[in-house]
Amino acid sequence: MNLNHVNTIDEVIAILETIIIESEKNNDPLGYFAALYQKVTIKVKEGITNNYFENGPRMEQLDIVFAKRYLDAGYCYKNNEPVPLSWQKAFDLSPNYWPIVLQHILMGINAHINLDLGTAAAEISHGKNLADLENDFNKINTILSSLVHEVQDDLSAVWPALKYLLKWSGKVDDFLVDFSMKLAREGAWKYANQIANVPEPDIQASIDERDQRVADIVHIITKPGMIATIALGIIRITERGSVSEKIRKMKKHTT
Repeated sequence: MNLNHVNTIDEVIAILETIIIESEKNNDPLGYFAALYQKVTIKVKEGITNNYFENGPRMEQLDIVFAKRYLDAGYCYKNNEPVPLSWQKAFDLSPNYWPIVLQHILMGINAHINLDLGTAAAEISHGKNLADLENDFNKINTILSSLVHEVQDDLSAVWPALKYLLKWSGKVDDFLVDFSMKLAREGAWKYANQIANVPEPDIQASIDERDQRVADIVHIITKPGMIATIALGIIRITERGSVSEKIRKMKKHTT
């Protein structure tokens, strides 16, 4: 995959579609995040068209640079090449039986927002005033947060037992989503400002350090405590359909 030739948001959407189709074909849970991310990208495109963002061309540039970090990580993982540790942990979760759909999605969010978004924001703002990007930066997080809640509501509608069990367990899904998005909102922009001031020779070392910190918190998603783990296990058992069927249901509800 030559990502150097990805220059438009439409090309990003097309590549995501390819990933989703391949995931459906192979029953690969990595398609869950790809389905959500395609919806995010489509919403960003709509926002650019409708002047939702302060600077549409800049937002498309951010979207492309941002997406390439995820796409490159996925390509390297499939080809047994080194990937950021936070992405490694997200991808390594895919063959496991027990994580529910939402956990797979949040692992992708953890890596992509908490590591990639700040890095991409600083990259496109090089030589410019990063503060000018802040409002549009926050709007991307708002879009993502709303879509994650939309997905969990849709999955609850598909599997009625999910809603009952989440109520019984203290809304485990809300806890997971709110925790993840809180980190995204508070941490990603802070990191963008931090890395923007790092001398160029030290940038990769800064990214590696951030990657380690992001990877260290995945236990909040994968091991959220005994009661939550039991609830999630019951939810997983009650989920119906193959991985490919779940991806199609997500795509139906998120496009």
